[in-house]
Amino acid sequence: MAQKATYVSSETNRGSIKPIISEGLDSVRAYQFEIQFLDMPSLVNQANPTDLTLAAKQVSQVGMTVEDIEVNRVNDKVFYPGKASPEELTVTFDNFYNKSVSNALWQWFSSIYDPTTGKFHTEGQGGQPNTFKGRAIIVHLDSRGQPLYETRLTGVYPKSWKTAEFNYSTNEFHTIELGLRYDFMEHVGKDTGYGGALASTV
Repeated sequence: MAQKATYVSSETNRGSIKPIISEGLDSVRAYQFEIQFLDMPSLVNQANPTDLTLAAKQVSQVGMTVEDIEVNRVNDKVFYPGKASPEELTVTFDNFYNKSVSNALWQWFSSIYDPTTGKFHTEGQGGQPNTFKGRAIIVHLDSRGQPLYETRLTGVYPKSWKTAEFNYSTNEFHTIELGLRYDFMEHVGKDTGYGGALASTV
């Protein structure tokens, strides 16, 4: 026997009943986000953090994977959870006319490896030890632009700096890609910013 549709009635004669899909099915859009950078090295802090947030136009997938420990016993093969491995993150920035954004990203990368001297982990300002790792927060926004979730990354540092190609035949903004590594991540929900969507029922 055929079952009725879950969300919309399949009957042709509904009378006064109208098909309703609850707004509780609404979801975060892929373009509703901000990324914030915190605890940056002193040279990078000269840039306005708001400019870095505004320039960031694309963030790749964020996640961690638990590696397998394979155990072989006679005819059986079983697995145990092993070490957790964070994945690499790529953030794409618009190459603003505001030079502070491009310079800040390059200076951050240069704090890991300075190609002009060939040194790794160069000293910070005033001879202080280089604190090249920072933090990043990816904020998931609701339909009203209010924070809904946060993905928090700790121990963030750049491992690559790339410019997009220059091409006379394209019609788009030029970008800079920053490849990032991080040590730990946390995904948390915010107490506010849900709007009315999650209050309704399906």
